[in-house]
Amino acid sequence: MDASRVGDVAAFINKLPRPLRPRALSKMVALVVPYVGTTGLVIERLDRERVIGVARNRRRARNHIGGVHAAASVLLAETVTGFLVAMNLPGDKLPLIKTMHADFLRRARGDIRAETWLEEEQRRLLQQEPKGAIDVAVQLSDA
Repeated sequence: MDASRVGDVAAFINKLPRPLRPRALSKMVALVVPYVGTTGLVIERLDRERVIGVARNRRRARNHIGGVHAAASVLLAETVTGFLVAMNLPGDKLPLIKTMHADFLRRARGDIRAETWLEEEQRRLLQQEPKGAIDVAVQLSDA
């Protein structure tokens, strides 16, 4: 499945009963980006306005001090922002990250939850600008 179909498939999945959505959304993300499928990330919400994902604090995702590894946290942030951008791009455009900046304020102890969103103006720019370059904020929290 290519990135231009993500919005259509997500809209279909979002019509499923609520308990089935995270598993179905996570499987769809794994089909689009196979590497993400190997990491165990869970996508809880995926629509044109907001994407929410979780990296579970499980043994294979932990660092040497027992928290979710920083690389897993950054992967989660990149995944949710990438899919949010993909959902808002015209079909002939490709989502591509250019830069990323992360500040880790304290040690995470539980699951990591990432939430990202786009304002209406940002969505409009993605649709209308030839390059559509925007800054996308993502909030990571210790769930």
